[in-house]
Amino acid sequence: MRTLPLVECCTPLAGSTLSDDEAVELERLFRTIGDRHRLKALNMLLCAGGEPICVCEFVEELGLSQPTVSYHLKQLADAGLLAREKRGTFAYYRLAPGAFDRVRALLAESVAAVPAP
Repeated sequence: MRTLPLVECCTPLAGSTLSDDEAVELERLFRTIGDRHRLKALNMLLCAGGEPICVCEFVEELGLSQPTVSYHLKQLADAGLLAREKRGTFAYYRLAPGAFDRVRALLAESVAAVPAP
């Protein structure tokens, strides 16, 4: 009987650089922004260059009712991505300062730990 040499077929896995808490944090953020209406709202805010946008503008642009838009914006605010400002009866939203810094930092740590091919 002939014995074939063993061949390694896979690269050994490196340990994860994300802690469980960091993974949960990213999961929550990705779930929050994983909705197309929330992504469009974030895009509107990014295009606004730091200027606040009234909730009524989101209603028109997203084609959703005001309560539905408010729900989506609240989800983004609760995740720490938006800041809310009340002006009379209207609510204005802007990107929270450093909103994406934490996401960028967590992802950068993960990517930096992966060895180059």
